[in-house]
Parts: sequence; structure tokens; C-alpha cells
Amino acid sequence: MRRTIVVAACAALGLTVSGCSGSGGTASSPGASCDGKIDGKRTISTFYHGGGEEKKTFLSVVDSFNKSQDQVTVKVQSVPEGTYNDAVQAASASDKLPDVLDFDGPNLYNYAWNGDLIPLKDCLKASTRKQLLPSIVQQGTYNKQLYGVGAFDSGIVLYAYKSALKKVGARIPSGVDDAWTAAEFTDILGKLKKAGYARPLDMHMWYGRQGEWFSYAFSPIVQSAGGDLIDRDGYKTAAGALDKPEVVKAMKTFQSWYTNKYVDTEAQDDTPFLKKTSPIAWNGMWAYKNGYKKAAGDDLAVIPLPDFGTGSKTGMGSWQFGITRKAKDPDAAAAFLEYLLTKKSLLTMYDAVGAPPSTTAALKATDIYAPNGPMSLVTESLNQAPMVAVPRPQTPAYPTITQAFSQAVDDISLGKDVPDALKKAVDTIDQDIKDNDGYPVK
Repeated sequence: MRRTIVVAACAALGLTVSGCSGSGGTASSPGASCDGKIDGKRTISTFYHGGGEEKKTFLSVVDSFNKSQDQVTVKVQSVPEGTYNDAVQAASASDKLPDVLDFDGPNLYNYAWNGDLIPLKDCLKASTRKQLLPSIVQQGTYNKQLYGVGAFDSGIVLYAYKSALKKVGARIPSGVDDAWTAAEFTDILGKLKKAGYARPLDMHMWYGRQGEWFSYAFSPIVQSAGGDLIDRDGYKTAAGALDKPEVVKAMKTFQSWYTNKYVDTEAQDDTPFLKKTSPIAWNGMWAYKNGYKKAAGDDLAVIPLPDFGTGSKTGMGSWQFGITRKAKDPDAAAAFLEYLLTKKSLLTMYDAVGAPPSTTAALKATDIYAPNGPMSLVTESLNQAPMVAVPRPQTPAYPTITQAFSQAVDDISLGKDVPDALKKAVDTIDQDIKDNDGYPVK
């Protein structure tokens, strides 16, 4: 994901998944499947959420595809990101889904459960699927079937000024297996504060609770402590996963960074890190090209998130593409997806977005994510998914999960009781699962 708001609109509006579902929880009619042949000339449609340079680049890739052959023409319908999920739900309810759907990764599970997407195994070449990063496959899979593929992935890291760490005698971890422990990280924050950095850590709270940031960025704390947002063995309850003692301890450590005033809670942009008033930033991979490298130069260190007990973890996932049940010719849609996943197309998107491309070939060709590149830590983490880069829960209950956990993070950062905040999240998640009869696979 990028730092722009990518929360499901259902969650933002406080609705349950069933209340937002286009079919009211009843599976839609299954669509056609790929048979390896495009029937005549086809014009297909796709929704697209992006704006600015990213949209401009995507449209250029679409134009290149249209000019590369004369059998399939792609037409793009732009949809504002803030209302994107609403638009998809409305299209599903009115049976007007496009041939190709663009969606934020975690929303895939509800769309697939609802019958809006078709499996991609028979649509994409085996050689293409083999090139996909493990993290892309993890994110795009629901009920053991691949429904979505993305042009790029993501990751969360710590950025730090080497000179500030040297000032307080802090070591610089060399990789995922060498991450700071939570206690070590907390101690470093304390030393930095004593060294004159009033608020040494920028957690980017200004990205907002109503977006996906809190779940994407801070669920790795839960997972590093040995817990999770939900018990993934059946996805029937969050109890015993989100509220276990180790998670409570980890989130109390997280809370201590706020109570001890280590975190710049007043920040409205990246100024604290860019001006070095906060010499450590908890942020996504996008920040490297979006100012951090320019500001810090050779003084910039890229460091794994702290280890809360079971190893460093990180977030992953971004927007993906899938073929809908309304695709007039799934093979025509698949031809477009194949083109999107070519090395040339992926590197074109990388140049605009700065995110790690979704195939091994394209990733190795980048300047920052290649082996020994300055952001190779992200590559290392994605290649070890789901053990290091952890996909968000692959369940149609995810919109409720992210809303409940984000509220808990907000409450905890504001000093509220940690066990109570986690229990409320568990109760909210479990009630939603109960209300939807456990989200039975359709």
C-alpha cells in the first residue's frame, strides 16, 4: 500500500461487511473461466483508483498495450480513491462490474467471497505465476486460489540518521535477523531524547486512523509478539490471538513511547524526519524516494522493525488487479494482466511509484531493491513472506478487523487501558463473524 488512504469504505462508514456487500451476503453468479483463446476482437473495461503521476503512468501502460496488438482494447474508468470501494459495491449490486477490477489487496478476500472475482490459475501463464514474489501470491490468494495480482508490493521499515544513532552509541542492525529488540529500541529512544531530540520518533500518526495505516504499520508489532489480528486457523475468532498476554505486553511497550513523549504526535507531514528533529521514522518504503534519501544522503540507515519476541515482522501488500465474473472474455482480460506483469511494464510503474515490482526479474533490475541495494531489506522481507512480511488476514471479515484494530491502536496511543482496548477489538471482530455466520466459503 501507499500512504494514501486505502481503507475499505465499508469500515470507514462503520458498516459491517454484510451491510456493505453488493449481494447482501449471497454469492453472485459465477463468471466464465479462461479457456486459452480470445474470441475475436474485444474491448474490455477496467476501474482504476489512482491519481497524479501514478495514474498518468498506468494510462501510458494501457496505451502501450493497446498499440502492441489489435485484438484487445482496454478502456479505463477512473474512480476516486476515497469512494472506490463504494463504487465497486454499487457496480456489483447493479451487475455492472468492469472486466478487470483494481482493488486494495485486503479487499480481495471480501470480493472473492462475494463471487465478484474469478480464479486466475487458468488465466495466467505458469511462467508468469512462477515469477511472482511470494508476498504477491500470499496477498492475492483466498481459499487456496489466486484471485489477484499486483504490479508492485510494499513494506514498512525504520529510517534513521546514522549520526544520531552514533551519538547515543546505538548499533545499526544489518538485516531482519539482526533487528533491535523492543527493549533495545525503547532504550535508544530514551537516549536520543536525553541527547536533545525532544521527540525522537515519527510514527506518522497523521496518516490517520480512518485509513489503512494503523493496521498496515502496527499489526507487525502484534505478529512479532506471537499474536495476530485474528486466529488464522479457520478465521473464526480474534480471541487468543489479538488479546494474548504477549500482545498486551507489546502494546504496552508501544504505549510507553507515547507516554514518555518519544513520538511526535503533532506532526502534519514528514518535516520531523526531513529536518532531523525526529531522527527515527516508522514509515513505508515509498519514503525513500519521496524525500528521505535526498534529506539524509549517506547518513540514512534503513532498519527492520523491532523484534517483540518472535522476530522482526513487517507489513506488505498493495493494490492488485483481478478478473471479474462479468468479464465478457476472461482471456482478453488475462492478456492485459499478462502485459501489466511484463518486466518492461513493471519497471515503468516502478519509475513512477518507487515501490518494489511484483516479479523477481523486475525486482532485480531496480536500483534500490536489487541485492545490496539501499532498500534490499524490503526485498529480503518480501521473499520471506509470510514469515517476515505478513499478509493482512485473508478473510472477508477484514474490513471489520482493520477498523477494530485501528480503533484499539488509537485508544492505546492516547493512554487508554491496553487490555480493555484489545478486548473491545476482539469483541467487535468476533461479533461481525457471528453476524455473518462465520463467513462460510461459498
